[in-house]
Amino acid sequence: MNDMDFHGAVADGVIREMPTLNLAYIGDTVYDLYIRSYLVKNKKGRVTAMHKMASGLVNAHAQAQAALLLLPELTEREGDIYRLGKNAKSRPPKNMSAEDYSLATGLEAVVGYLYLTARTDRLDALFSKIIAHFCKGEHHA
Repeated sequence: MNDMDFHGAVADGVIREMPTLNLAYIGDTVYDLYIRSYLVKNKKGRVTAMHKMASGLVNAHAQAQAALLLLPELTEREGDIYRLGKNAKSRPPKNMSAEDYSLATGLEAVVGYLYLTARTDRLDALFSKIIAHFCKGEHHA
């Protein structure tokens, strides 16, 4: 992959050399994008209402709940990445618990890993479960 190849999959060997917090960094953005895309595609209403909904779904506490929901579903490799992200040395912002932040970082690392390795079918499957859980069974479009 060259520096300007934005769509190519990153090899797992390259992923293994990346700091786990780098995976969480991109995973946080991808998580946000999935949630906001769902809301735009499936909710009618004003942007302010969608933003309020998104803020309730894309925060450390909600991501921690999503992590606990998905943990039994993770593959062995995803579980390894989750644990690395969960245990990564980082300081939570003052407005959230260290436990929620840790669980959320683990999930974000998994999302980042799946995104960078171009496993979009797997991302879609995991986010379908998240959406179904938080949006009370509505289908992901």
